Amino acid sequence: MTSDLDTDSETAHALFQSYDAMEGVHHVPPAPAAPATWRSFAWRVYPGLLTAATIALAATWLAQHYGSPVMLFALLFGMTFHFLHEEGRCVAGVEFSSKTVLRLGVALLGARITLGQILELGATPIATVIGGLLTTIALGALLSRLLGQSRAFGVLSGGAVGICGASAALAIASVLPRAPESERDTILTVVTVTLLSTLAMILYPLLATALGFDDVKAGVFLGGTIHDVAQVVGAGYSISQRTGDIATYVKLLRVAMLVPVVFTIAFVVGRSGAAGGTKAPIPYFLLGFAALVAINSFGLMPKLALDAINDVSRWCLVTAIAALGMKTSFKDLAAVGWKPIALMIAETVWIAGVTIAVVKFA
Repeated sequence: MTSDLDTDSETAHALFQSYDAMEGVHHVPPAPAAPATWRSFAWRVYPGLLTAATIALAATWLAQHYGSPVMLFALLFGMTFHFLHEEGRCVAGVEFSSKTVLRLGVALLGARITLGQILELGATPIATVIGGLLTTIALGALLSRLLGQSRAFGVLSGGAVGICGASAALAIASVLPRAPESERDTILTVVTVTLLSTLAMILYPLLATALGFDDVKAGVFLGGTIHDVAQVVGAGYSISQRTGDIATYVKLLRVAMLVPVVFTIAFVVGRSGAAGGTKAPIPYFLLGFAALVAINSFGLMPKLALDAINDVSRWCLVTAIAALGMKTSFKDLAAVGWKPIALMIAETVWIAGVTIAVVKFA
């Protein structure tokens, strides 16, 4: 039984043998024994965890000073340190960061949402979000087969586009069946969805104006289509305060869909036996997500604590992204070709088209 300190599959290191490793190490090291105490656990984890956190810190500094997506910086910086995941003391900490730290960051996202924010939107935006999400995932699953990609990648990319970009990709990837290409597909999804979201932040406000949307319609359109929360905020408030508020609430509704979607995927994977013949693990981190939504909805947590939780969540996700970058080779990523990117562009165009149709004619 593997732990969050072990690599995702026995072939993970074997894959690197064909990638011209920097140090010429071509053996598969034995899986480390489970830690007997918290002290030994920390001793095994801290080199890789500290490296991932340092990369996250550097990426955050650059993002703040140059106004670029922090997730993209963390990914690219992490990939330059890929050799640290081939062998040595950093492997266990990198695995821990890409799994446990990731789940913690996703769980803490629940502090951003209240049920009141969702209900204030009314029926039409809620139906728009749900319809756009479900049809985008279905489109991803269908087109992935036509383009020669795995169905898992179609679900992963569709969920990332339909819910909340990089965060959704990480959460969905944590319950999908493990395969040799799992990390590569996750990294590719995060990179592509971040770039598409950045382009949407620039172009969609212009499109909303060209379509003659008022502040409310523009807010629903931006919140229902742009992938990442930060880009939704940037695009919405570039039009008006009202548009920014509505766009943020609609986007948070999409984030809230993370819980039922990931639970459903985990259930289907477990029932189908795709998780290696065993039941898929229960995504307990989503229970934490739901609990924080409930606590925040009833006003049981002070604003100072909520702000602290949001900061911790952001740092966990950036650190996890850096670790995933360290697990991925540039050569491996470049080998996937144009089809996965075309798939994600098609999903992005689809969800934008669905949302525009509802906003304009509903």
